[in-house]
Amino acid sequence: MKAIRISKFVENYDDLQISNIASPQPRGPDEVLIDIHVAAVNFVDLLYARGKHQNNHTFITPPFTLGLEFAGTLAQSSPSCPYTPGTRIFGSGIGSFASQIVVPTSSIRPIPPGWSFEDAAGLGATAPVSYGALIERAGLKREETVLVHAAAGGLGCMAVQIGKAVGARVIAAAGGVEKCEIARRCGADVAVDYSVEGWERKVLDATGGEGVNVVFDPVGLVEKSLRCLKFGGRLLVVGFAGTEKRIEKVAMNRVLLKQAGVLGYRYGESDRRFPLETVKIWKGVSKMLDHGLIKPVIYEKRYQGLEDVPRALEDLTARKVWGKAVIHIATTPRDMKM
Repeated sequence: MKAIRISKFVENYDDLQISNIASPQPRGPDEVLIDIHVAAVNFVDLLYARGKHQNNHTFITPPFTLGLEFAGTLAQSSPSCPYTPGTRIFGSGIGSFASQIVVPTSSIRPIPPGWSFEDAAGLGATAPVSYGALIERAGLKREETVLVHAAAGGLGCMAVQIGKAVGARVIAAAGGVEKCEIARRCGADVAVDYSVEGWERKVLDATGGEGVNVVFDPVGLVEKSLRCLKFGGRLLVVGFAGTEKRIEKVAMNRVLLKQAGVLGYRYGESDRRFPLETVKIWKGVSKMLDHGLIKPVIYEKRYQGLEDVPRALEDLTARKVWGKAVIHIATTPRDMKM
């Protein structure tokens, strides 16, 4: 089969190449084989390709196939799998930039009714991160106010919708007019352009000067976010997408003065350590999907085939992408909403 194979880390995404490798085969009673129709692009793919992620020192080392999220059809089931071959599914697992992938049964779920492969490709590794961080870790509640950074990105769009689903007021922060509009389309009550100096004041103005209860930060804006936080609020550190090699240092007296809770969240690590928490997270996500509270937000540019993986990664690096960029691996009559 064809795959974007990392035999050694690259400096430039143009150096990524399509390789012909043997099709993967399930090796355990809990593994299933998936025919991939559409794969989604994530910020972590940028790091994995260049060997810049902490997991590249442990779990993800060459050779490996790039990609993290997918949607497709079940090609080969397993004794523990409740789905039959041909079922339209979405999921997550290292190796989605390929024709096929083998993953544990726990990593896949049926595509929601009315969703296409394209719609569902960006759910598997995005929805549980935003839900786990906001609901499980920060305990966001009805009538609280949450500030969501990078609100037009994959995690951000999901966080905005999850915040609204639990009855919170959502203030979205995004870079530029277009991305602020995307955040509003996702349901944000207020959108603030954080590429404009002094954006923190607009957040405070939107809360009557009190600040927000929770900050969802996948970018690396802890210092400025503290200015927006209500006394005793919770600041969620989910990632550092905007601060590669420039991770900020924060004066901890400011955390003390605000009596703020600073919470880190890594879904992948939590999944490895606390699998029962993952079950709980997906139960909550599935309920929101069933009630139509989460909608797909797909970037407008079409990427066709594995040949377009470098172009998609370059666009993500250049901050052109909003929502989820997806790559059409295979186009079939089944690539439609059901």
